[in-house]
Amino acid sequence: MKDENQNQKRSFWGYAAPYLFIAGIVILILAFVLPRLSSNNQAWKVGEIDDKFGYVLPTDETDESAINTKEKQYYISSYTASNRYNSVVYVTGHAFEKGESGVTGNHFDFTVTISGEQWNNTFTVTNATSGKNVTHWSYAQIFSYKVNVEWNGDDALVEKYGKGSITEGDAYYVSWWDTWGPTIFIYGGAFILAIFLFARLNSSLNSSNRQAMDFNKSPARRENHSKTRFADVAGCDEEKAEMVEMVDYLKDPKKYSKYGAKLPKGVLLIGSPGTGKTLLAKAVAGEAGVPFYSISGSDFVELYVGVGAGRVRDLFKKAKQTAPCIVFIDEIDAVGRQRGAGLGGGNDEREQTLNQLLVEMDGFEYNSGILVMAATNRDDVLDPALLRPGRFDRILTVSLPNKEGREAIFKVHARNKKIGEDVNFAALSERTVGFSGADIENILNEAAILAVRFGKECITMEEIDEAIDRRIAGPAKSSKGLNEKERKQVAFHEAGHAIIGMVLPHAQKVQKITIIPRGNTGGHVLMTPETDRFLLTKKELIAEITGLLGGRTSEEIFFDDVSTGASNDIQEATRIARAMVTMYGMSDLGPIQYERNNSSVFLGRDYADTTKNFSAEVAHEIDKAVREIVEKAHDEAKQIITEHKAEVILVAETLLDKETITAEEIDSLIKTGKLPAKVKAEVGASENLSEEEKAVIEKPVAKEEPKEEKPAENPEIPDKTLAESKPKAKKKASPKPKKDE
Repeated sequence: MKDENQNQKRSFWGYAAPYLFIAGIVILILAFVLPRLSSNNQAWKVGEIDDKFGYVLPTDETDESAINTKEKQYYISSYTASNRYNSVVYVTGHAFEKGESGVTGNHFDFTVTISGEQWNNTFTVTNATSGKNVTHWSYAQIFSYKVNVEWNGDDALVEKYGKGSITEGDAYYVSWWDTWGPTIFIYGGAFILAIFLFARLNSSLNSSNRQAMDFNKSPARRENHSKTRFADVAGCDEEKAEMVEMVDYLKDPKKYSKYGAKLPKGVLLIGSPGTGKTLLAKAVAGEAGVPFYSISGSDFVELYVGVGAGRVRDLFKKAKQTAPCIVFIDEIDAVGRQRGAGLGGGNDEREQTLNQLLVEMDGFEYNSGILVMAATNRDDVLDPALLRPGRFDRILTVSLPNKEGREAIFKVHARNKKIGEDVNFAALSERTVGFSGADIENILNEAAILAVRFGKECITMEEIDEAIDRRIAGPAKSSKGLNEKERKQVAFHEAGHAIIGMVLPHAQKVQKITIIPRGNTGGHVLMTPETDRFLLTKKELIAEITGLLGGRTSEEIFFDDVSTGASNDIQEATRIARAMVTMYGMSDLGPIQYERNNSSVFLGRDYADTTKNFSAEVAHEIDKAVREIVEKAHDEAKQIITEHKAEVILVAETLLDKETITAEEIDSLIKTGKLPAKVKAEVGASENLSEEEKAVIEKPVAKEEPKEEKPAENPEIPDKTLAESKPKAKKKASPKPKKDE
């Protein structure tokens, strides 16, 4: 993904040039210094040459001069003689040390200064042995013999070290490098270094100036080739169908223009976090093959006034240059909130940004080929001008996935994972009612991590079940100590929830019961609706309240005492009962809404004020109606648990033994008094029951079928927190009292 609006990153050469320059200087210095420090150069004297080369003087004038007649010390492979001046000859060469069987491999450079007369001509010397004057070879003859005859005549030496050479030159010749070279090198290097440092300083100053003027540039990230496709998006088939037209228009605009149809200017995606709004926008860009600009609503807001509006202008300017394209604004409620509610007066930066966005989407200039997509989960705070045609022509609600959608999402996120054969995605979709796509992705990722932790070869249902429990209540806390009395109280508490869920009509289905501490709970019951529901009826809400009170009621019956563990259940039951009375009109007070949320969209939820449209007398009636609903549900829970006391004991003692039991195990336990055949150990609780209680256990528990009810012509839509809530984990808090209790 390329961010065109950020400062361009320095290239490789921009980073490497200083280091390469310094490395070059170091290499040049080493190239001149090291050879001189490590050179092995010997200076010879003329009198030493005869012994080193094995030259022997004749005894008299009649004898010929001889060489190699005695043991020599060195071989000469090459030499250079400076014969420019006849008075003196300067000889440099390369010599090899002689060993027992030829050269030893030790070699060095040598220098020797010889008079011109002795180098070019033979000369007379006195033989110390005979005392006679004899003729001595010229040193040119001796050196030539050493190279041409002795060295080049030995094929082994030539093959191993190369052929010898003789060169004549001027040893006193001064090269350009020995005169002007060092000076030019030093001054040239200093000049280049100064230019480089000046360029760096200038670049730094220009960068600072650009940063000072870049506030008005949009930080939107551009992606030319999105790899996301509709096949990667599951659980929102209706929303994808709406987007097909967008993709088709972007691919073939002439197909629609001949009918006079124009591309919708904006599509607003509304939905809870994790439902796939951003993923759906990227899939549209990937299918259409057009540039995709993504930016967050908070990126428009900056310290300086007018920056937000400038960034909006810059964003649409770039988008026009690459049209057709898609501009995606995530969390648009950050800049799209209602105008006119700012505090303190003055110039509101957010309002300026919103005004510029409205102008760009529906102003005098038609932005052809630019599709603006936005996502938010707070559509209640958006400015009405954004929601009218001409700005966001299509408003799509991305809801939580249904059963089929959850199964498809499981399969999408399981593509690159090793899934075991025992994993049933259809069964998992039933256990995850109310989960979003992000939740399901997290569950499979957690399951994969658990499979690695346990050393499994693939992901099994065991790891996925544990991941679901982690998502609902947090990781298990085996170190959280509960004494035997507390464990027993927790077990009967959860058993009370479960039995009411199994017996009471309209109640949710029990999926799992556990007394393993997780988070702030001592245990929980996983209960989900039998089918996906969009609406909640009065009977279903009362059944949910009854189920919430089942744990506390079970403690009252079996322990003649209650604990603080039911605090969360009581809180949730009270909330539902009050909503039934004040918002949904499900009480004797009639279909009147007494309370509504009228909080300021700018002050936030902490300062929210629920408008109460009733008098003090009606407030008393509301409290009375709420208490009546809760007490009625409590009495019904007490009646059910009393009638099915044996089943509660059986489930509780099974929990004390196994700590966790599933829906299949509960069903087998209630019908037969035993766990399924795959579990060898039978439940010890049944041995402590009376004959009457055993007879009750053996009799299957029949759940009353609810009577078919005709839906109302204009049914009241419940609050989203009730209709689309996640599986209710009937939490059992720690027996120790909390500060707020």
